[in-house]
Amino acid sequence: MSTEDEGSTKQPVEPAPNQRWKLQVFYLCFYGFMTQLRPGESFITPYLLGADKNFTRVEVTNEITPVLSYSYMVVLVPIFLLTDYLRYKPVLMLQSLSYISIWLILIFGTSILAMQFMELFYSITMAARVAYSSYIFSLVTPSLYQRMASYSRSAVLMGVFTSSVLGQLCVTVGGVPFITLNYISLGFTVFGLFITLFLERPRRSLFFNRAEPVCNGTSPSELDKMHPDNYKHTTCLPSRWRDAALCRMLRELRTIVRQPQLRLWSFWWIFNSAGYYLMLYYVQILWEVVYPAKDNRKVYNGGVDAASTLLGAIASFAAGFVKIRWKLWSELVIGTVTAVQAGLLLLMTSTSNIWLCYVAYVLFRGSYQFLVPLAISQIATSLSKELCALVFGINTFFATILKTIITIIIADKRGLGLSVHPQFYVYFAYFTLLAVLYLTAAVYVSIQHRWCKKPQEPALAKELCKPLDEVPVKEKTSDLSSVEA
Repeated sequence: MSTEDEGSTKQPVEPAPNQRWKLQVFYLCFYGFMTQLRPGESFITPYLLGADKNFTRVEVTNEITPVLSYSYMVVLVPIFLLTDYLRYKPVLMLQSLSYISIWLILIFGTSILAMQFMELFYSITMAARVAYSSYIFSLVTPSLYQRMASYSRSAVLMGVFTSSVLGQLCVTVGGVPFITLNYISLGFTVFGLFITLFLERPRRSLFFNRAEPVCNGTSPSELDKMHPDNYKHTTCLPSRWRDAALCRMLRELRTIVRQPQLRLWSFWWIFNSAGYYLMLYYVQILWEVVYPAKDNRKVYNGGVDAASTLLGAIASFAAGFVKIRWKLWSELVIGTVTAVQAGLLLLMTSTSNIWLCYVAYVLFRGSYQFLVPLAISQIATSLSKELCALVFGINTFFATILKTIITIIIADKRGLGLSVHPQFYVYFAYFTLLAVLYLTAAVYVSIQHRWCKKPQEPALAKELCKPLDEVPVKEKTSDLSSVEA
């Protein structure tokens, strides 16, 4: 370690994870679990199409559901900036308030406009998830990123599982009507708002709330430690600090995107998550087409969501213990999983058996949830804590833009206005194209690796084969370097 690096590690920073970090992580996971208890969520589409609301399938498919993609794109950036400026906790409170608004509208709303506002509030809850997903990285060291990402993700998925099982039991065994299920969901969301009050707020954020402390001599930001010369020139410029910090972060991102692993997993986040959420938005409508049940007791949406979530939670938890050479095998893993997902989408679209459709859906969600914590950890270990949420937000924003473009073209009534079956054929073609690209990249990486292992001119080969992401990055700690080794 150089003298400069030793000096940077000895500088005072925000309090490192102490003996309380385990309790904080546990409470955050408990919060993630409890806020998912909404047993009526699995039955929203049957509820809207049923006698309670009596909307038509065309209205739900081409007028109500597309609003979710549009509003999500609009609110994502403001919510992300509020997440940074307000330091997580107030945004999580806003998420809980939005959940309460959703269920109030579902219970008392009667018009298409009211349901469109419901989709708007749902988009706010989705945008606020970036606060939860990035919050945990402020509690632990980089060497624990992959494990903590799997824990927090598993807590959320187990909450969804419990919620789905509860909803299915109420409908099938108890004969509870959908409207009563919505009242139960409203009660859980109110309790979720209550437990949000006890979350702790980090002491600083990415580029807001730091002008005064820096000039008064407290700990510099991680970007300052990465570039101490810049820190010397900017510590006493409070009037320009926020703008300078943001611009410096963007410059850092321009350098970071040259890292192959960060670039690959960011592309996966953008393209695969866009297709995944489009499938998720419309799958309940597909089930209504494949099996239009007239008896609510025979609607098994909750059980299917429970099974898919349980598999996803297991896969997400197992992903935290996967140890392979990601620099060599990432493309192959992503390509294989994406090819399987394309086949599952084709099965869901072409079958007339609702149980085959259910099984394909369960496997599709489980395969996606397996890759999510891997993507989070691979991105997070390439960055400082300051840049994690920024990269997650940018990736999600680009995915939302892509999702919105696809929605406008194929789903919106002002575009092609396709029914649900043709839409799923489009999703199948989309995932097939992604799988071909990933597998082609895997072949290229494998050939390059074999060529680099040739014995001739070992010194030159070693220099030529050094991947871009092995260039020393100043923001990585010694613990993180050992993990990468």
